[in-house]
Amino acid sequence: SSPMLIVFKSKAAGDVMMFGDVAYSLMEIMGKTPEPKGIVTVAQLPGAIARLKAAVAQDKAERPVVDHDERLFEKTPEGGKREYVSLARRAVPLIELLDYSLKEEVPVTWGV
Repeated sequence: SSPMLIVFKSKAAGDVMMFGDVAYSLMEIMGKTPEPKGIVTVAQLPGAIARLKAAVAQDKAERPVVDHDERLFEKTPEGGKREYVSLARRAVPLIELLDYSLKEEVPVTWGV
């Protein structure tokens, strides 16, 4: 079975696509219920951005930067293997999308 992809969309910027398991963990950080469809309303954007930025800062503090020669691997939910990507690197495109959306005062949706 191919891994599920989640696409975060906003009228303010281009789509941000990521694997479902990664997207779900970011939804939890944002304070949203991890599900295939959802919305971050304009009112919820500042809180979601703050939570993601705090999580990124904590992740960076807890994990020293790995030299790019030392590739870390992690197990996928399907039992395969893929390169480990830090929370910071994964969250940045979503944080940017949320930031743009807040400036334009438009919501961010996924799966709808």
